[in-house]
Amino acid sequence: MLIREIMTAEAEAVRPDTPLMEAGKRMRDLDVGLMPVTDSTQLVGMLTDRDITIRAVAQGRDPRTTLVGDVMTAEQIFCYDDQDVTEAARLMRQQQVRRLLVLDRANQLVGIVSLGDLAVKGGEQKMGGAVLEEVSQPTGSKA
Repeated sequence: MLIREIMTAEAEAVRPDTPLMEAGKRMRDLDVGLMPVTDSTQLVGMLTDRDITIRAVAQGRDPRTTLVGDVMTAEQIFCYDDQDVTEAARLMRQQQVRRLLVLDRANQLVGIVSLGDLAVKGGEQKMGGAVLEEVSQPTGSKA
């Protein structure tokens, strides 16, 4: 089964020059914990609810003036829409993430695949539980 068959297509994205408060409201309204960050059509990162909490709120930043680009995660963990779902599961385990951005072979954002997608729509592989167990393992304490 291919990733494009189970992903959430047409994921809404936010620009890096968007005020954090506006991005947070969009995330709330969409009921999502991650938004891809794009500059026109080029993927430049992702904004997570954790980014907002740790890199903005915990540092006392003003969400009206802080921009998405100031707190986003620049590292892009992604897969391609024509890959097998087992590759998405492998990447999630390896990177210990619950969601992956999905690109087409022209490197354009086409969707997001989540651990829930693997568990519910992943077909006979039934990989959701195994991936969740590995993703949920602690990575060690940081002093």
